[in-house]
Amino acid sequence: MKKKSTIDLYSEYVMATYTRVPLVLTRGKGARVWDDKGKSYLDFFPGWAVSGIGHCHPRVVKAVRSQAKRILHVSNNYYNEIQGELAAKIIEYSFDGKAFFCNSGAEAIEAAIKLSRKYGAPSSRYEIITMLKSFHGRTLAAIAATGQDKVKKGFDPIPEGFKHIPFNDIEAFKSALTDKTIAVMLEPIQGEGGINVADKEYIKALRDICDKRDMLLIFDEVQTGMGRTGEVFCFKHYGIEPDVITLAKSLGGGLPIGAMVAGGKFADVLTSGTHASTFGGSPVVCASALAVFEAIEKDGLIENTREMGVYLKAELQGLASKHNVITGIKGMGLMLGVVLSVDGAGIYDRCLKKGLLINCTQEKILRIMPPITVTKKEIDEAVSILDGVLNAL
Repeated sequence: MKKKSTIDLYSEYVMATYTRVPLVLTRGKGARVWDDKGKSYLDFFPGWAVSGIGHCHPRVVKAVRSQAKRILHVSNNYYNEIQGELAAKIIEYSFDGKAFFCNSGAEAIEAAIKLSRKYGAPSSRYEIITMLKSFHGRTLAAIAATGQDKVKKGFDPIPEGFKHIPFNDIEAFKSALTDKTIAVMLEPIQGEGGINVADKEYIKALRDICDKRDMLLIFDEVQTGMGRTGEVFCFKHYGIEPDVITLAKSLGGGLPIGAMVAGGKFADVLTSGTHASTFGGSPVVCASALAVFEAIEKDGLIENTREMGVYLKAELQGLASKHNVITGIKGMGLMLGVVLSVDGAGIYDRCLKKGLLINCTQEKILRIMPPITVTKKEIDEAVSILDGVLNAL
């Protein structure tokens, strides 16, 4: 009997919840991946930023192999030394607080929502303000928090208790406040929303209002965290500390992990029995995450992100001066968006055929987010491919 192809197996046995291109990836190293035919691709959007330090980073592979030989899973009814070490490392780079571990960004968001509501319960406060064009995950509460109607379609009734306001509009925020408001949650840079960067004055104003009204300021750092913007966590750019941050994607170095970190008086709101995650903070994924921090520290990846971010942005601005179809470049560090005057789907498709993997969001924004280990040579190659594609238009 003839063996079925990977694509045929997916067609027959895997739910079609994703829009997939006919590309079967079998191997990855650094900023490159290879398909089942041996073709090489430069990956400038590695797993929606999951492989933030590159595919199969040697430190991550070594840590996973070592831990897998010892113990794979420890119930959270017991202590697991690797989880404790990872929590301490995250706190070292964020703020004084405590971490809850789970398996994904959506789960981390759920934890932040539950924490907020539990804190507000005695005063009957439960409403959370979020931003239009935001994206916080695919669970019911996470899509309720997300400020995009397309993710909610077909899932009514959507959980209540969320208000969506324009991004970077402090007057809209003030107008949305009621005696039921307990928190505001936002991405410091909206990824899915089109690489929209929060203004510093806006964030400072949110911080001040939250302090005065005893509200939580929640930063969704699922995509911006782990060095992506030139700081380990993006909130460091704003001169404030949020009360809660949510993490995932790059944290695990390629393995599934999420975390919700709460500071100060909010660190002990969730008590025994109020929240849990069966696989959260397992030894193997925690070992992998610790290896990501080790790479950031020992390989100078924050410095590399800052340097390569400036270089990549300048190169993209060079393309903008050549091609009228590009109307702007925005973003921070190695989280950049190329703003187009036309639909970007065709550009994405042509880049794929030429061996460059990027992303198109909001129809006219090319998302370019290479691993933070990226080199000038790899940037030059990617920009050359994009230039050639734009010339062909």
